[in-house]
Amino acid sequence: MHVHSYFSGAATTPFVSAFCRESYSDPLEVHALLKRRGMDLFTLTDHDSIEGAEKLRREPNFFLSEELTCRMPSGTEVHIGVYDFHERQHAQLLQRRNDLVALLMYLTERRIFFSINHVFSSVTGRRESEDFAWFQEYFPAVETRNSHMLEATNGYAASLAAQWNKIAIGGSDAHALASVGTAYTEVSGARDKEEFFAGLKAGKGVVGGESGCFAKLTRDVFMIGVEMMREKSWTTLIAPLAPLVPLITYLNYRDERSFSRHWAALALHQPESRRKRSRWITVPQRAVEECV
Repeated sequence: MHVHSYFSGAATTPFVSAFCRESYSDPLEVHALLKRRGMDLFTLTDHDSIEGAEKLRREPNFFLSEELTCRMPSGTEVHIGVYDFHERQHAQLLQRRNDLVALLMYLTERRIFFSINHVFSSVTGRRESEDFAWFQEYFPAVETRNSHMLEATNGYAASLAAQWNKIAIGGSDAHALASVGTAYTEVSGARDKEEFFAGLKAGKGVVGGESGCFAKLTRDVFMIGVEMMREKSWTTLIAPLAPLVPLITYLNYRDERSFSRHWAALALHQPESRRKRSRWITVPQRAVEECV
């Protein structure tokens, strides 16, 4: 439910974005590895792109997805997983990704399944308290197992999903092949895509797989670096900086730990009156009028 390929575009890290991609994984290699690791359904969730699907659309049990980079009303950015839509709807999703009300209206009216990904992560930058009000009110699913998030961070997300009565999903968030399929979502007894999503919406989904750790992230960053140098040979000039990678990943996880603790402490102590929400809620008329 969360995996990247070469078509996720440029890296978002300052300076690095000028010459490095988010992922160098070939979609066909991603698919082959997912199959070897026991996955029955397949998708890609590249950032704001469905280009990788061109190589996979004829594969059995593949469905179209993407991870939208969206602007919240507060001005913050979030990543929203959007699943099983038609190719022609991709352009409509991109047009609405910086207008959350319009995006929510489009998704709910067309019954397109979506989730808030790595809800307690700083990967997309800052959060605001009002962001969590939107997640609680309008998002049907929360990613509770991400194989690059720390165990504690995933635990906070799982507690949030349970407290809010949200659908829990899991995915590897793999940007390098080694991590593909290391976290996943399962619906026991589902025989095809339709039964899988029906089971998810009925609360029959189970997340599985592993969480993230320092060694795993460091390995994947090195793998991405090697692929970057293969594609752009001149980047070997920055190879002497490689010893800094473990320090960078360590500092990243230290920041992630602090960020997740802060926001979990706030989001998991909501008044009881705000906890009981249905999974699919129509955007209120006031929001519709504001959007129009």
